[in-house]
Amino acid sequence: MLGDRSNTDEQIPSERQGLPIADERNSKDIESKFWATYDEVSTGYDNDFLERANGDMGIILTFAGLFSAVNSTFIIGMQPNPAETTNILLFHLIQMTANGTNTANDISGLSSSTPYPSSTIWMQTLAYASLSFSVLAAFGAVLGKQW
Repeated sequence: MLGDRSNTDEQIPSERQGLPIADERNSKDIESKFWATYDEVSTGYDNDFLERANGDMGIILTFAGLFSAVNSTFIIGMQPNPAETTNILLFHLIQMTANGTNTANDISGLSSSTPYPSSTIWMQTLAYASLSFSVLAAFGAVLGKQW
């Protein structure tokens, strides 16, 4: 009885090899090997891409920070000197005090704002625009690193 059973166990796999089920199993093994290989290759490629992108975002952040600092320094240097306006106003006050309060002083020449040449206005506009774009690039890099 045991001998009959062992023959039956050996016959079942040999008979199934000719059936479509065995062919299907072999094709699934090939497909699973394909997808396992694809997964391995694509994971390696994705990891390499993410490392390069992360490094690039770090470089962009560093450049944007340095550029913003230098640009801010130039913007501060282009600002009008408030000491000039203060000196002019003090000079007029001293003249009014020296001439007495009864004399009519012409203060129409004093203006609240100093006229600037158009080239200065354009330079400041470009400096502020480049600072804005630099901050925007840094913001985009931070979003990219956090994503």
